[in-house]
Amino acid sequence: MKTKDIEIKNKIKDGLMKLVKYLFVITIILLSLYYFFPEKIIAGLGISADYGIEMVAIFPAVIVLMGLADVWIPKSLINKYLGKESGFKGIILSIIMGTLPTGPVYIAFPIAAELLRKKARISNVMIFLGVWASSKIPQVGVEIKFLGFKFAMLRLILTLISLIIIGYLIEYIINKKEEAEV
Repeated sequence: MKTKDIEIKNKIKDGLMKLVKYLFVITIILLSLYYFFPEKIIAGLGISADYGIEMVAIFPAVIVLMGLADVWIPKSLINKYLGKESGFKGIILSIIMGTLPTGPVYIAFPIAAELLRKKARISNVMIFLGVWASSKIPQVGVEIKFLGFKFAMLRLILTLISLIIIGYLIEYIINKKEEAEV
Protein backbone atom coordinates (compact mmCIF):
# COMPACT_ATOMS: atom_id res chain seq x y z
CA MET A 1 0.00 0.00 0.00
CA LYS A 2 1.29 3.45 -0.89
CA THR A 3 2.29 5.91 1.81
CA LYS A 4 -0.26 8.47 0.57
CA ASP A 5 -3.07 5.89 0.77
CA ILE A 6 -2.07 5.04 4.34
CA GLU A 7 -2.05 8.74 5.25
CA ILE A 8 -5.53 9.21 3.80
CA LYS A 9 -6.88 6.17 5.64
CA ASN A 10 -5.32 7.40 8.90
CA LYS A 11 -6.89 10.85 8.42
CA ILE A 12 -10.29 9.26 7.79
CA LYS A 13 -9.87 7.02 10.84
CA ASP A 14 -8.84 9.98 13.02
CA GLY A 15 -11.76 12.04 11.74
CA LEU A 16 -14.22 9.24 12.49
CA MET A 17 -12.81 8.81 15.97
CA LYS A 18 -13.21 12.53 16.65
CA LEU A 19 -16.78 12.37 15.36
CA VAL A 20 -17.61 9.40 17.61
CA LYS A 21 -16.11 11.17 20.64
CA TYR A 22 -18.01 14.36 19.81
CA LEU A 23 -21.31 12.50 19.40
CA PHE A 24 -20.71 10.62 22.65
CA VAL A 25 -20.08 13.85 24.60
CA ILE A 26 -23.13 15.53 23.03
CA THR A 27 -25.29 12.52 23.85
CA ILE A 28 -24.17 12.54 27.50
CA ILE A 29 -24.85 16.28 27.76
CA LEU A 30 -28.29 15.94 26.15
CA LEU A 31 -29.26 13.02 28.39
CA SER A 32 -28.11 14.95 31.45
CA LEU A 33 -30.09 18.01 30.43
CA TYR A 34 -33.10 15.86 29.51
CA TYR A 35 -33.20 14.61 33.09
CA PHE A 36 -33.63 18.17 34.39
CA PHE A 37 -35.45 19.86 31.47
CA PRO A 38 -37.22 17.23 29.36
CA GLU A 39 -39.66 19.60 27.62
CA LYS A 40 -36.94 22.11 26.69
CA ILE A 41 -34.64 19.44 25.29
CA ILE A 42 -37.44 18.02 23.14
CA ALA A 43 -38.29 21.51 21.86
CA GLY A 44 -34.61 22.22 21.19
CA LEU A 45 -34.17 18.99 19.27
CA GLY A 46 -37.23 19.88 17.18
CA ILE A 47 -35.72 23.27 16.31
CA SER A 48 -32.39 21.60 15.50
CA ALA A 49 -34.19 19.16 13.20
CA ASP A 50 -35.88 22.07 11.41
CA TYR A 51 -32.53 23.78 10.84
CA GLY A 52 -31.01 20.51 9.69
CA ILE A 53 -33.79 20.00 7.15
CA GLU A 54 -33.38 23.59 5.94
CA MET A 55 -29.64 23.06 5.44
CA VAL A 56 -30.15 19.75 3.63
CA ALA A 57 -32.63 21.48 1.31
CA ILE A 58 -30.51 24.57 0.58
CA PHE A 59 -26.91 23.42 0.74
CA PRO A 60 -26.84 21.13 -2.34
CA ALA A 61 -27.99 24.03 -4.51
CA VAL A 62 -25.27 26.22 -3.01
CA ILE A 63 -22.65 23.56 -3.76
CA VAL A 64 -23.82 23.33 -7.39
CA LEU A 65 -23.79 27.12 -7.77
CA MET A 66 -20.30 27.25 -6.27
CA GLY A 67 -19.10 24.66 -8.77
CA LEU A 68 -20.60 26.64 -11.65
CA ALA A 69 -19.11 29.88 -10.34
CA ASP A 70 -15.72 28.20 -10.08
CA VAL A 71 -15.88 27.28 -13.75
CA TRP A 72 -17.61 30.39 -15.12
CA ILE A 73 -15.91 33.17 -13.15
CA PRO A 74 -12.20 33.34 -13.91
CA LYS A 75 -9.66 34.02 -11.20
CA SER A 76 -8.44 37.08 -13.11
CA LEU A 77 -11.90 38.67 -12.87
CA ILE A 78 -12.08 38.17 -9.10
CA ASN A 79 -8.53 39.43 -8.74
CA LYS A 80 -9.30 42.53 -10.85
CA TYR A 81 -12.47 43.57 -9.02
CA LEU A 82 -11.89 42.20 -5.51
CA GLY A 83 -8.14 41.58 -5.35
CA LYS A 84 -5.23 43.50 -3.81
CA GLU A 85 -5.42 46.37 -6.31
CA SER A 86 -9.22 46.71 -6.32
CA GLY A 87 -9.28 49.67 -3.93
CA PHE A 88 -12.55 51.55 -3.50
CA LYS A 89 -14.34 49.62 -6.28
CA GLY A 90 -13.61 46.39 -4.38
CA ILE A 91 -15.26 47.79 -1.26
CA ILE A 92 -18.33 48.94 -3.23
CA LEU A 93 -18.62 45.61 -5.06
CA SER A 94 -18.29 43.71 -1.76
CA ILE A 95 -21.08 45.81 -0.26
CA ILE A 96 -23.33 45.27 -3.30
CA MET A 97 -22.63 41.51 -3.29
CA GLY A 98 -23.54 41.34 0.39
CA THR A 99 -26.78 43.34 0.16
CA LEU A 100 -28.39 41.58 -2.79
CA PRO A 101 -28.81 37.92 -1.82
CA THR A 102 -31.33 36.61 0.62
CA GLY A 103 -30.94 33.57 2.79
CA PRO A 104 -29.08 32.56 5.90
CA VAL A 105 -25.52 33.70 6.47
CA TYR A 106 -24.13 30.15 6.38
CA ILE A 107 -24.68 30.21 2.62
CA ALA A 108 -22.20 33.10 2.37
CA PHE A 109 -19.31 31.09 3.82
CA PRO A 110 -18.72 28.81 0.80
CA ILE A 111 -18.93 31.91 -1.41
CA ALA A 112 -16.36 33.66 0.79
CA ALA A 113 -14.08 30.62 0.67
CA GLU A 114 -14.29 30.58 -3.12
CA LEU A 115 -13.48 34.30 -3.27
CA LEU A 116 -10.44 33.79 -1.06
CA ARG A 117 -9.33 30.82 -3.14
CA LYS A 118 -9.49 33.01 -6.23
CA LYS A 119 -7.33 35.65 -4.51
CA ALA A 120 -9.93 38.20 -3.46
CA ARG A 121 -8.63 40.63 -0.88
CA ILE A 122 -9.31 39.50 2.70
CA SER A 123 -10.83 42.86 3.63
CA ASN A 124 -13.29 42.65 0.72
CA VAL A 125 -14.36 39.16 1.73
CA MET A 126 -14.83 40.29 5.33
CA ILE A 127 -16.91 43.26 4.17
CA PHE A 128 -19.01 40.93 2.01
CA LEU A 129 -19.66 38.59 4.94
CA GLY A 130 -20.46 41.41 7.34
CA VAL A 131 -22.86 43.10 4.94
CA TRP A 132 -24.57 39.78 4.17
CA ALA A 133 -25.12 39.26 7.89
CA SER A 134 -26.27 42.78 8.72
CA SER A 135 -27.46 44.86 5.80
CA LYS A 136 -29.43 42.98 3.15
CA ILE A 137 -31.87 45.13 1.18
CA PRO A 138 -35.06 43.45 2.53
CA GLN A 139 -33.76 43.85 6.08
CA VAL A 140 -33.09 47.56 5.58
CA GLY A 141 -36.58 47.97 4.12
CA VAL A 142 -38.18 46.40 7.18
CA GLU A 143 -35.96 48.53 9.41
CA ILE A 144 -37.14 51.70 7.65
CA LYS A 145 -40.77 50.68 8.05
CA PHE A 146 -40.59 49.95 11.78
CA LEU A 147 -37.78 52.20 13.02
CA GLY A 148 -37.88 55.08 10.58
CA PHE A 149 -35.73 56.21 7.67
CA LYS A 150 -33.31 58.32 9.72
CA PHE A 151 -32.56 55.55 12.21
CA ALA A 152 -32.17 52.90 9.49
CA MET A 153 -29.82 55.02 7.39
CA LEU A 154 -27.72 56.02 10.38
CA ARG A 155 -27.46 52.37 11.46
CA LEU A 156 -26.59 51.32 7.92
CA ILE A 157 -23.89 53.98 7.48
CA LEU A 158 -22.29 53.26 10.86
CA THR A 159 -22.45 49.51 10.19
CA LEU A 160 -20.77 49.88 6.79
CA ILE A 161 -18.03 52.11 8.23
CA SER A 162 -17.46 49.59 11.02
CA LEU A 163 -17.37 46.66 8.59
CA ILE A 164 -14.82 48.40 6.38
CA ILE A 165 -12.59 49.17 9.37
CA ILE A 166 -12.96 45.62 10.71
CA GLY A 167 -12.25 44.13 7.27
CA TYR A 168 -9.02 46.09 6.87
CA LEU A 169 -7.99 45.40 10.46
CA ILE A 170 -8.46 41.65 10.01
CA GLU A 171 -6.53 41.77 6.73
CA TYR A 172 -3.69 43.66 8.44
CA ILE A 173 -3.54 41.15 11.32
CA ILE A 174 -3.58 38.14 8.99
CA ASN A 175 -0.90 39.64 6.73
CA LYS A 176 1.33 40.44 9.74
CA LYS A 177 0.90 36.89 11.02
CA GLU A 178 1.79 35.44 7.61
CA GLU A 179 4.85 37.71 7.36
CA ALA A 180 6.01 36.57 10.80
CA GLU A 181 5.65 32.90 9.80
CA VAL A 182 7.81 33.37 6.69
